[in-house]
Amino acid sequence: MADAIIPPVIHLRGLEKRFGLGDAEHYAINGINLTIKNGEFVAIMGPSGCGKTTLLNILGLLDRSYDGEYELDGQSVASISKRKQARIRSQQIGFIFQNFNLVPRLNILENVALPLIYKGVIRTKRLKIASEILRNFHLNEREYYMPHQLSGGQTQRVAIARALVNQPSIILADEPTGNLDSRASHIIMEELSDLHKRGNTIIMVTHNPRLTTYASRVITMLDGKIDTDTKFNVQQQIKRRKKPARKLKRKKK
Repeated sequence: MADAIIPPVIHLRGLEKRFGLGDAEHYAINGINLTIKNGEFVAIMGPSGCGKTTLLNILGLLDRSYDGEYELDGQSVASISKRKQARIRSQQIGFIFQNFNLVPRLNILENVALPLIYKGVIRTKRLKIASEILRNFHLNEREYYMPHQLSGGQTQRVAIARALVNQPSIILADEPTGNLDSRASHIIMEELSDLHKRGNTIIMVTHNPRLTTYASRVITMLDGKIDTDTKFNVQQQIKRRKKPARKLKRKKK
């Protein structure tokens, strides 16, 4: 009975996002209804321009100019002040970007510790916390390297470490392996899979069908709408991972 009263992590009703004016106006998000429960690993696929990244930005509270309803942990985002939204972004949501977004003038340790500044953690403590999480990613020997001294796979692992330093419950990943080779991509996806097993909610945008085999749920988007929404149990995920990647079939209208 207790589970029945726990609200979903994310609940969208009639979500719309428009760009342009007059004849140039178009919908990036066109009437999406979506519920994501705690602990789900959701992969979002679709062609370029279908609204995947726009949706991710809205879910991450980076974009507030939309129509419709968005509830986060049962609370309407529209009723949350900008200051509190910023606090939620820094403490509850971890962002992993394709282009890493590391600060080039800071070393790896300082990059990972950066989010803790906004949380008010003193310098010595935040560097200690950052060092501990880098050790978990086998990067402790590179704490004082600069970003340009790392490989693509190492840089992405640093970006993931930075996303996790505040122990967020939600991980938003936008093409997390887009710039990596297959070996580095596998390492990153195994780390995301491990986070999922620990109970984190993960929402990942990707163009790679192979990466969806790590997800417990795969959503495809088309023209700003959800085209298909498929859930998988653990056994199905394992079987899918062993098979060659296939393109997801669209539902017949």
